[in-house]
Amino acid sequence: MATWFITGGSRGLGLEITRAALNGGDNVVVAARDPRKLPDELRRHDRVLGVALDVTRSEDITAAVETAVERFGTIDVLVNNAGRGLLGALEEITDSEARSLFDLNVFGLINVTRAILPAMRAARAGKVVNIGSRSGFEGEPGVSMYSASKFAVAGISEALAVELEPFGIQSMIVEPGVFRTDFLDASSLSVAAGRIDAYDGTPAHTTLDWAGTVNHTQLGDPVKGAALIYEVTCQDKLPGHLALGRDAIERQLVKIRSLQDDLAAWQDKSAATACDDAA
Repeated sequence: MATWFITGGSRGLGLEITRAALNGGDNVVVAARDPRKLPDELRRHDRVLGVALDVTRSEDITAAVETAVERFGTIDVLVNNAGRGLLGALEEITDSEARSLFDLNVFGLINVTRAILPAMRAARAGKVVNIGSRSGFEGEPGVSMYSASKFAVAGISEALAVELEPFGIQSMIVEPGVFRTDFLDASSLSVAAGRIDAYDGTPAHTTLDWAGTVNHTQLGDPVKGAALIYEVTCQDKLPGHLALGRDAIERQLVKIRSLQDDLAAWQDKSAATACDDAA
């Protein structure tokens, strides 16, 4: 029986990961801004601990982790799922909008991870599962700041995998495509306040218009996606990246081919920039 700590675990993909872990016989600490809003099935479950957590508040993080360890003794799996989106061309997004996004998607993840790692290091075991995005592997128009935050999460995950290996701790980045959750609702997605008409009809605003038409009709099934995340996390060896969904796989293959083409076009001249006396 493992103990999971899931941020943003009260709805969307986080909620379905919570259910998958419970169905697998594990304990789950469900961290949410307001745990009173957890579904009744979770609030009454003897293997669920709901804790109040705003990942942008350091005092919340400390209290939530201490409460979890007091209840279950340890944390075996951390799922950094809390986050939100931001739509708009780069030019439209204000500094405060960008910083608010990074405070949640990046610094919140960093601070929760730092709070939990000491217990994992002491146990010489643990798994860190960071929920990234398809947009964190391939930058997409209209979501540049969101992509930037998820690229940061991917970089952190890759570095953690190497940094934590000596302690028996693994790290994985999950990169979902579009899933049928409430991520496109106003509760999870913001739109840049300063819309610039010049971007109408361009890819940046095409993405914005698309988001307004596909809500709750997206391709991915969050129950199936969460089941796969649970299955993969329970393996002895985690992959570094888990592409989640048909669209995520397709876009990653496109990006890989593009990278290969870019590399081939300039590889010889790039290698020739070495100093003449370099070995």
